[in-house]
Amino acid sequence: MSQAFGAARYQPKPPEKGVFPLDHFGECKPVMDDYMSCMKTSKGKADECRALSKAYLQCRMNKGLMAKQDLDVLGFADQD
Repeated sequence: MSQAFGAARYQPKPPEKGVFPLDHFGECKPVMDDYMSCMKTSKGKADECRALSKAYLQCRMNKGLMAKQDLDVLGFADQD
């Protein structure tokens, strides 16, 4: 009896955007470290670190760690 009476079984669901593989080889770690450092110095104000966030996503796409997608769709339409 691994389940309580009347309890529904939990069915995990995949994320909407699909797989987001881990960066096991640290291919984008330097960019991620820069972003995390920026977030720390800006006290969590993500707007101040948007360029680094964009660079991190671009790195992941370039290295095949996420599907290539237009950065406008990911919220970077207003950045050059």
